[in-house]
Amino acid sequence: MKTHFRTHTCGELRSDNIGQEVKLSGFVHRKRDLGNLFFIDLRDQYGLTQLIVEKSKLTEKISHESVISIEGKVKERISKNKELATGNIEVEVKKLEILSHAKTLPFEITSFSEEANEELRLKYRYLELRRGKILQHLQFRHRVILEIRNLLSKQGFIEVQTPILGKSTPEGARDYLVPSRLYPGHFFALPQSPQQFKQLLMMGNMDRYFQIPPCFRDEDLRADRQPEFYQIDIEMSFGVPEDLFAILETFMKQLFKNILNTDIKIPFKRLSFHECMEKYGCDKPDLRFGMELKRFESFAQKCDFSIFKQALEKSAVIKGLCAPGAAHLSRKNIEALEQLIKNLGLKGLSFFKVEDDKLHSSIAKFFTPDQHKAIIQHFSAKNGDLILLLADKEKLVNMGLDQLRRHLAKELDLISNTFAFLWVTDFPLFEWDEEEQRYFSMHHPFTAPNSEDLDDLPNARSTGYDLVLNGYEIAGGSKRIHSLDLQYKIFELLGLKEEEIKYKFGHFIEALSYGCPPHLGIAFGLDRLLMTMLNTDNIRDVIAFPKTTKAQDLMLQSPSQVSDAQLKELHIKVDA
Repeated sequence: MKTHFRTHTCGELRSDNIGQEVKLSGFVHRKRDLGNLFFIDLRDQYGLTQLIVEKSKLTEKISHESVISIEGKVKERISKNKELATGNIEVEVKKLEILSHAKTLPFEITSFSEEANEELRLKYRYLELRRGKILQHLQFRHRVILEIRNLLSKQGFIEVQTPILGKSTPEGARDYLVPSRLYPGHFFALPQSPQQFKQLLMMGNMDRYFQIPPCFRDEDLRADRQPEFYQIDIEMSFGVPEDLFAILETFMKQLFKNILNTDIKIPFKRLSFHECMEKYGCDKPDLRFGMELKRFESFAQKCDFSIFKQALEKSAVIKGLCAPGAAHLSRKNIEALEQLIKNLGLKGLSFFKVEDDKLHSSIAKFFTPDQHKAIIQHFSAKNGDLILLLADKEKLVNMGLDQLRRHLAKELDLISNTFAFLWVTDFPLFEWDEEEQRYFSMHHPFTAPNSEDLDDLPNARSTGYDLVLNGYEIAGGSKRIHSLDLQYKIFELLGLKEEEIKYKFGHFIEALSYGCPPHLGIAFGLDRLLMTMLNTDNIRDVIAFPKTTKAQDLMLQSPSQVSDAQLKELHIKVDA
C-alpha cells in the first residue's frame, strides 16, 4: 500500500513499528484539544490511528473530515485501546499538511445514527460511505464476486459479456428505452436480462456460460428491488434441471463456506408451487420458522358462525395458522394484526386462544368440546398458542396469512439464525389476466412446458424453478424451449400474431430453425443474495450508489431534463 502519500495505512501500525518514521494520509475522524496538544484520530479505508500534534495555527484550521497527510514517529501508547487494531501505538507528528479542507457536514458520520433520514444520506451517499458500514458491504461484495467467478470457472463455465443495447421485447416488466440518433423513431432497450443472448450462445455451441451483467427493469420498487441491478447469469447445454440443481447446490455450499465459513446442508429442500401456496400462502416462503397454514373449511361447515357460513356459500377459502406462544397478545395487539390484513383488502380475522386445552374467543361458543379438541389437534396447537383464521378469496387469504406469518415471526422472535434454502418447482406455465383476457408467461416465453402436459398447454406446468433463501427469491430459471414448433405454439398462446412474432423474435426463431441443443439456465439476483448473506433488509445497503423507492438518484438529481438541442438531435418531442 506504499505510495507518495503514505508508508503505511491507518490500520496497519503495531507495536513492532515503534520507533519507525512513518507517513500517513486520511480523513480527520475525531480531534480533541488538550491545551498545547491536539489528539487526532486519522481514518482511511483500513482503520484508525491516533496522532499527537502540537497546537499551531495550522491545527486550528483542521476540521472534521478534512483530508490531511502527516509524517511522524511511532510511539507506544500510554492508555491503550483494546478496541482498535492500532490501539497499542500512536504517532507523534513532526510534519502536517492539509490536503483538502472539509466544510461543516450535513449530518454526523463519526458514529452511525439513523437520526439522519435516508433521503439525506442518499443525497450525500459519498459521506454515508465514510461511515464504514456500506464500505464494508462493498468489500464483502467484491469478495463474493471474486469467489463466484472462481467457483463457476472451475465447473467449466466461461464468462461472456453480452450487449447492453438490445431490442425491446416483452419479458415481463417495462423496458428502459434508448432513442437512436442515427435512426429517428427507433429505440434500443436496456436488457431486463441477457435471456435471448445466452440462449443464442447455446445455439452457437457454447456449452457452459456465465456473466455478472447489469439488468434494467422499469417496475415498481420495494425494499429488495432496484431499477438497475446485477445478476449472476448462468446457462448450460445438454442438461436437465437435476443436473443444474446438483451443480448449483455444490456451488452455494462452497460459496457460503469460503465466504462466511458456514456449512449449509445439501441437497436443498424442494416444494412445488402448489405446495408452497397451500402451506405458506406464497411462492417464496421463509423456512427458518414454522407456522404452516391449515385448511379450516371442514370445521366451518359444522358451525353456525355467520361469517364462516357466508364465506362457504360464496365458495370462499378459510385457512389459518397457529402462532406459538402468542395467546398473551392483547385485544389491541390483535386489532393491529387485523389492520395489517385489512390493508391488503381483507375484511377481518377470527382467532382462538388456546388455554387449558380449550379454545377461548368470542366465536369459540359456535364449536362443540369435541371440535375444540379436533381444532387444537389439527393446528398442532399447545396451551398459550394463538390460532388466526381468514375467510375470503383464496388469493387474498394466502396474501393475508403470508403477511401475518412473517410479521408474527419477527414479533415473537421465532426466526432462527440460519440459512434456509428451498427449490420451488412446477410453476404454472401461464397466468390468465382477467382485464386483458389473455395469457401471460409466469416466467418468460422461452420456458419449456412440462413434457407430461404438452396436450394441455394452457393448464401446463412449466419447467421453471426458483431458489428461495430466507423468504427471498434469490434465483430463478427454467429449462428452455429448443423446438421451433413448440416455441411458435407458446407465442400464439400468448396472443402474438405471426407478423408480431417475426418483428420481435424473428432473429430468435431463425436461430432455432438451424438446430438447438436442449439447454437450461438460471439467474441469481446478486444484490438480493448479498442482502441475505449479510442479513440486511434493505437492498440499498449492498449497492454503492442506489436509487430511492421512487427510482430517483438524489445525489445526481436524476432523472433530469435535457436540453432542447439534445431532444431535437434525437427527433423527440416531450409532451409533459
